[in-house]
Amino acid sequence: MIRTRFIGTGHCVPEQVVSNLDLAKRIDTSDEWIRTRTGIRKRHVLGETEATSDIAARAGAHACEAAGISPSEIDCLVVATTTPDMPMPSCAIMTQHKLGMTGPAFDVGAACAGFTYGTAVVDSLIRAGLFRTVLFVGAEALSKFLDWDDRGTSVLFGDGAGAVVAVAEAQEASSSSAQARGILACHLDGDSRYWKDLNIPGGGTKNPPTSQTVAENLHVMNMNGRVVFSQAVRSLVDACETVLAKAGLTPDDVDLVIPHQANLRIIEAVARRIRMPMDRFIVNLDKYGNTSSASIPIALDEAVRGNVVKDGMVLLQCGLGAGLTWGAAVMRW
Repeated sequence: MIRTRFIGTGHCVPEQVVSNLDLAKRIDTSDEWIRTRTGIRKRHVLGETEATSDIAARAGAHACEAAGISPSEIDCLVVATTTPDMPMPSCAIMTQHKLGMTGPAFDVGAACAGFTYGTAVVDSLIRAGLFRTVLFVGAEALSKFLDWDDRGTSVLFGDGAGAVVAVAEAQEASSSSAQARGILACHLDGDSRYWKDLNIPGGGTKNPPTSQTVAENLHVMNMNGRVVFSQAVRSLVDACETVLAKAGLTPDDVDLVIPHQANLRIIEAVARRIRMPMDRFIVNLDKYGNTSSASIPIALDEAVRGNVVKDGMVLLQCGLGAGLTWGAAVMRW
């Protein structure tokens, strides 16, 4: 049988850094207030002339280099993003152009759950035999859609991109979860009842760009933090338990958890409920903030390059985003 394996990782964040102290000069907040409520110390943001595809391409190039292949050898490019360079063409096409590639390329949109949703999509494409080598990037530039005077959202988000090279690997059909390598199971879910609790209302067909929508501030993020927090904990716990059951595993079998880096309190609550110690969780949101669909692959790349991830380890990833959408995936490295 064919399984999907990640063989190379990479990431890229913009050079410009906004610290908590920088924000405190603009809005009614402090470094202590932000750190104790979110775990975030700083975030990276794109410059005025930079676009999402710029960091997506650099992350993709790093992943290809780590995998020992040229971008020209990639069969398909998939980008998980909710902040493309423009409505069309896709961010994947713009990323492909900057990498000097050709071939199939498309976006996956599930906000902060984008990398987990995209993992399931890429795994399905490979196992179906459509492609053997896929470059998969999670990239976001939510700083372009923030009201920097809104303390509820401006302190949370940063920009960045993370990438993996996914390949098809033939394995014995009888391989159990204890022997198999690569992606073992995926689980996706969503609940549209909460769409109003996390959204950017302007810029689409419902509220296309006009002078009025700009004046009404419809092109920036709105979030009901209390609702999103409670739903995130509940949904991520369910997703983790469900995907482990699909793979025939338990929390005791998991070596590392790579969660979406939204809020340290959410991560700690999930850890308690699935009865796993925090030292198994990869956490880097103190350096980057919430980079949406880029957060999991950035954390994965840092863990791989830091030699935290080792061959044979069981990795569990999970994420929740606007929609609400959420999911989890488990793999043996």
